Amino acid sequence: MIPYGHQSINDDDCEKVVEVLKSDWLTTGPKVREFEEKFAKFVGAKYAVAVSNGTAALHLACISAGLNENHEIITSPMTFVASANCALYARAKPVFADINNKGLIDAERIKEKITNKTKIIIPVHYSGMSCDLKKIQEIAKKNRLIVIEDACHAIGLDYGKTKIGSCQFSDMTVFSFHPVKNITTGEGGIVTTNSEQLYNKMLTLRNHGLVKDRNNLVNNPDGPWYYEMQELGYNYRITDFQCALGLNQLSRVKKFIEKRRKIANRYNEAFKKNPHIEILNKDISESVYHLYIIKLKDASTRLALYNFLKENGINCQVHYLPVYLHPYYQQLGYKKGLCPKAEKFYERILSIPIYVDLREEEQKYIINKINEHFTRE
Repeated sequence: MIPYGHQSINDDDCEKVVEVLKSDWLTTGPKVREFEEKFAKFVGAKYAVAVSNGTAALHLACISAGLNENHEIITSPMTFVASANCALYARAKPVFADINNKGLIDAERIKEKITNKTKIIIPVHYSGMSCDLKKIQEIAKKNRLIVIEDACHAIGLDYGKTKIGSCQFSDMTVFSFHPVKNITTGEGGIVTTNSEQLYNKMLTLRNHGLVKDRNNLVNNPDGPWYYEMQELGYNYRITDFQCALGLNQLSRVKKFIEKRRKIANRYNEAFKKNPHIEILNKDISESVYHLYIIKLKDASTRLALYNFLKENGINCQVHYLPVYLHPYYQQLGYKKGLCPKAEKFYERILSIPIYVDLREEEQKYIINKINEHFTRE
């Protein structure tokens, strides 16, 4: 099967990991710190906190911002469940604002969802495209809200003269390093920020809420070994060998993006005259293409194409079922019809294979099979 996404690991990646495995440090050592510093520099932020996965990063960002059971967050329904689950972990309420034609949260719809309980806006840079951050920041400032960007799809994306993750238009930005993302640490995530206060808070909460710095202790230490738990934190640490892989991947991220855009451009050229396919994003400079998504006529057309491609060794996926339509959210009282555009969008979309090591002949095979299907139909 040709998968819809796949990691790109070379011999140098493996060597860097093995070096750490042979060293004295396996977890929370010098490679973690080096990765944080280099990632922060890459995106243009002051601080970065690396954690065990992207979901942990979202949760850590929310609780560091003070989210609790008295609050609501506003996010997109067109995302992986973690973008909303992070609110539930803090006993807050997720509120969903509808999307635009590209699958990105609509800033105008955000305005309609703000209440006196709203604490955080979590815009999702869906598939590798950026939301309208300037407008979202304006809304947030006017209403004294916090913005946490979910940039798990958008590593390396430019936004004007800045990079996503610089936090020029937000308080924090969250990334994921899952294998299908644009760079990987196996599992892993990171939060960037320009706030020293948020940075220090996240460092503490990442490690069980423990404090060792003698200048910040509550009690008088009874020996040089002393440390104390000051808050209910979590074990969200990441390993040194994961960060060694992340460092080596980060050094190739620009090449990875170039390759993904070349693949996307070939798809765009192949499908631009196909009346059965609507291209989601025609300007390849606007995305880093974590996903390549096509829009079809309707749900039955998508199902027929999906089944045909699978029968021919091509594995596709749908990103995503609107979060509130999952059974768990339905049990919480969320109803169908909440975000009509997201629901219609979901019925038509299909993610077809895109990843760095997708060979040109494999892509030609995918294109030919898609065209063959519609010719047969």
